[in-house]
Amino acid sequence: MAVSFSPILHLPHSLPSPPPLKSSRTKISATASLSSSSSSSSSASQMDLHNQGRQKFIEFPFVSAPHRDLMVNLLSTVEDRLGSHLLPCTLPLDVQHCQNESGSAQASLHIRSGLQSSQVDFILGSWLHCKLPTGGALNITSLSAYLNPSTDAPNFMIELIQSSPTSLVFILDLPPRKDPVLFPDYLQTFYESTQLDTHRQMLAKLPEVQPYSSSSLYLRSVLSPTVVMIQIGAEAGGPERMEEIVKNHIDPTAQEVLGIWLDHCARGERLVGEEEKAYMMKRDELIKKKTIEIDLGTNFPRLFGPEVTDRVLGAIQKVYNI
Repeated sequence: MAVSFSPILHLPHSLPSPPPLKSSRTKISATASLSSSSSSSSSASQMDLHNQGRQKFIEFPFVSAPHRDLMVNLLSTVEDRLGSHLLPCTLPLDVQHCQNESGSAQASLHIRSGLQSSQVDFILGSWLHCKLPTGGALNITSLSAYLNPSTDAPNFMIELIQSSPTSLVFILDLPPRKDPVLFPDYLQTFYESTQLDTHRQMLAKLPEVQPYSSSSLYLRSVLSPTVVMIQIGAEAGGPERMEEIVKNHIDPTAQEVLGIWLDHCARGERLVGEEEKAYMMKRDELIKKKTIEIDLGTNFPRLFGPEVTDRVLGAIQKVYNI
């Protein structure tokens, strides 16, 4: 699974392991704004933590301008539409941004929990940069939004995995939280009436696009039948063509699907009874545990070492409430 804080893709097995630590503490950040001591971090106000971490997160320093604009616009749209339902991100700064000692791997994490009165459980954004032994780099950006058990509406997730300037895997979905086979009205309401499959069909017409199939059977089981899961190869047109595809095709598609999720899921009125709520709680918790077990628990230690891993996973587990 990719280290993107969501159950997505397998990372290459050739990823470098972190070098041995030269001291008892791993270097956390290369920027002065995020290198404050734990004591000063603990004394910072909630909004200070939120603003400093968010500013670092939205830099997306290792991707192209269209890629960065896409992610910033998606986050801004979510915050604009759901801002009154969200709490500030109060993760410690050394969790919101971390890197290994050599600087070969860096990650940024932005989590905002929902108010108790809201249907939103939390939103989670992340980016990962990792230098590869081949001399290239792997860059993963993602944004997920989870609803709580008061509703059975789907969640939202987007992930872009770029292993070179001309190669990109793109995943966009509203993962279901009920079985569409047992509940055909669920399929009709969220996937057929919203015409979600037209977005996959439009992208498939691009000559650079091929279907992508994950080797993870678990991943395939949690995604919807309208998921966009494609691989884009723009070798012939070069990095400029890839940037054009992101700007003119990936960006508008992602914005439209996010709009559907906001209108029909996050802001929709679809409350469930106590029996269904218990089912939702169990199902959501299993998926969260699987995310940590397979995704982060496997790959994060390889990239960042045990100390950073324990700190980041501990913070995520608190947000996940597991």
